[in-house]
Amino acid sequence: MTSNSRRVGLIVPSSNVTVETELPRLLQRVAGVEFSFHASRMRMHAVTPEQLRAMNAQRERCVLEVGDAQTEVLLYACLVAVMAMGAGEHRDAELRIAEQLALGGSDTKVLSSAGALVRALGDLAAKRVALVMPYTEPVARTVVEYLEAEGFTITGWRALGVADNTEVGCIPGDTVLAAARELDLGDSDALVLSCCVQMPSLDLVQPAEEEFGLPVLSAATAGAYSILRALGLPVDLPGAGSLLRADAKVQA
Repeated sequence: MTSNSRRVGLIVPSSNVTVETELPRLLQRVAGVEFSFHASRMRMHAVTPEQLRAMNAQRERCVLEVGDAQTEVLLYACLVAVMAMGAGEHRDAELRIAEQLALGGSDTKVLSSAGALVRALGDLAAKRVALVMPYTEPVARTVVEYLEAEGFTITGWRALGVADNTEVGCIPGDTVLAAARELDLGDSDALVLSCCVQMPSLDLVQPAEEEFGLPVLSAATAGAYSILRALGLPVDLPGAGSLLRADAKVQA
């Protein structure tokens, strides 16, 4: 690798196409740095507890595959799969993946979409949070309970009731924004517009932040934020919400 090139590893559900679209679109906005992305896939078609458990069981194989690419950072990119394993699971999952990589001599920095969202909300000092999710109600409640266990107050949430992960990747932006407009955001510190790396929302984050007047983020923007922080790169990306202008505020 040259000094201005960075390799990012991704472990994604086999039916996910959005995170591999939105993350490159975000990180190509980093001036002077060229990113490449290297993914391994876990079979999963429906966002159900049974399929999420079966998907997580494939993790070790995927870690080995991505490890061969010698990436600098690795993102385990399925938020609800981690949260469905119980409170605080992102810490354990990230640690176990890092330990597995270390056995092969790798010092790759390990992140998860669940952990990235928790850290991003913490860095925004957001205590009271509203959520829009694609999931069925039982799966959505898992996300709510997970974030509550991390100390956040969930002021309101909307679940779009979509279980088929391929269909999640096709949810129209108008549907996502309509769900957000149903929420009472007056007492919220932040809105997570897509609490899922598969539900498209990148083009909605900045307009929603301007419309609602509070920080708006998504699983994708939180993932990009955590990747930049892990690599020691400035967080100053235009057009994707205030989270990704964190360092621009310091310089202003």
